[in-house]
Amino acid sequence: MPIGREPRERSPRLPTARGRLSNAVLGALRDPCHQPSLWSVEDADPYGDDLQLALYVLYELHYQGFDGVDDDREWDPALLRVRRALEHRFLAALRADVLGGATARQALDDLQTEPVGPEAAGVTHFLRDEGELRHLREYAALRSLYHLKEADPHAWVIPRLHGRAKAAMVAVEFDEFGAGRAEEIHARLFADLMEDLGLETAYGHYVDAAPAELLATVNLASLLGLHRALRGALVGHFATVEVTSSPGSRRLAKALRRVGAGPAAVRFYDEHVEADAVHEQVVRHDVIGGLLESEPELEADVVLGIQATNLLEDRLAARLLDAWRRGGSALLDAPGHGSRRRETQTAR
Repeated sequence: MPIGREPRERSPRLPTARGRLSNAVLGALRDPCHQPSLWSVEDADPYGDDLQLALYVLYELHYQGFDGVDDDREWDPALLRVRRALEHRFLAALRADVLGGATARQALDDLQTEPVGPEAAGVTHFLRDEGELRHLREYAALRSLYHLKEADPHAWVIPRLHGRAKAAMVAVEFDEFGAGRAEEIHARLFADLMEDLGLETAYGHYVDAAPAELLATVNLASLLGLHRALRGALVGHFATVEVTSSPGSRRLAKALRRVGAGPAAVRFYDEHVEADAVHEQVVRHDVIGGLLESEPELEADVVLGIQATNLLEDRLAARLLDAWRRGGSALLDAPGHGSRRRETQTAR
């Protein structure tokens, strides 16, 4: 199968600031002589647009970087100090807001409890049952901030594991990265989905359209992945993604078929229905099981990763569903960040 244009062929441009923190970070990236201030970090909303965008930008230095920003800025001490302060604010809020008090097994089992009643249904239920093409296109545009680097944040944990947990983690990641075939890399499959839906596939293109709730879900993976001390929480995050992926992907595949989306759009979710059902068992028994067998003291961190992921996904779901049920758009008003074709077209 021919491979389409690589979404990460070029680094994205810097996004638009959303407040003092993000403006300071962006200013420092544009001008190395500019030093970002830490004065307002403690007053910032840990889940708000300003802090989450500032974190997102700093994390992206470890992935694709930005057009016009020197790659050496990835390890700039001043930027790392700012990132640490932002992370502490974000992580403190997450620790305060999760329930805790569960075993890893209980926390995973809780993820498989299906919502009851129409008002309790989540985003994928809405999209399956009543979503329109425009909703699915918005959902794909927002999720692209993660899916175009799918599995990359989780790869940070591999050198921090050993034995059974490491072997199992690598096995699952091998599938995520296409099992040796470039055209099967899951990030590539998502780019194909976006192309099928008439969306811009360039990496990071939709950041200015993404609300804080979406940025937070992406930032969490990077936060946990970039800190060895949080390896247990990263494993919990990874497990949550795998446990919830298969049923959610099944609903999304049905939604895409119902609105007449093309085969590449449907294929991405069909692939995840089968693959992640297998991955779930490997992650439960070998990644988490292996980790806690060798490091049982990390169980509370595994639970933190599971519950924090669920908390942020619930916040995102509330944002999306509120906008859609009011007949509006879930995308922020971001001129120049629409699709390459008009909203009224149908997917091929």
